[in-house]
Amino acid sequence: MRIHDLTNKRQLGVLMIAAMLATQGASAHNIAGTAIGFVSGFRHPISGLDHILAMVAVGIWGAQLGRPAIWALPVAFPLVMSIGGVLGVRGVPLPGVEIGVAASAFALGVMIALAARPPVWAAAVLVGLFAIFHGHAHGTELPHAAQPLAYGAGFVLATGLLHVTGIAIGLLQQWRQGERVLRLAGVGIAIAGSYLLIGLVRA
Repeated sequence: MRIHDLTNKRQLGVLMIAAMLATQGASAHNIAGTAIGFVSGFRHPISGLDHILAMVAVGIWGAQLGRPAIWALPVAFPLVMSIGGVLGVRGVPLPGVEIGVAASAFALGVMIALAARPPVWAAAVLVGLFAIFHGHAHGTELPHAAQPLAYGAGFVLATGLLHVTGIAIGLLQQWRQGERVLRLAGVGIAIAGSYLLIGLVRA
């Protein structure tokens, strides 16, 4: 066998190994990006009191209103929130996002405290309006190394779990004193929301 043939084979082998390593590196980056995206997205809704209060409140209010609101509101919120998330990821400006998030906790707390019973479509519109602000806040904080779809799946899942928690709390109304407990919870949510809102306005 000629020397230059061996040299060509060695060069070909080196190129193949380099290509394999590059492919593995790209695959590892995608896996890491997906993991970072999902975990970051899941943690974001549960890392802020304003998000937690509003999302639990959606579940409580839906349970207060009964069917079909008990499932319509918790479904409407993450769906519309995803639209806000896309706007945030794409850098579309939305004025007063943080104020809108804090105001959602206050307003939903008031709805629970008053045991307000608007038509389901009106309740869904109100919840959807606030969902835009929550989604935008999530989207703008997407980590640079993360994949947007995984991030979105994470915060939608966390949001759903918070809604389920609210629904579970809302089921207290089945007992004699349950409605009173829920209305007191609404007062507490509204007070906490107003505190957050005042802090943002003063800042």
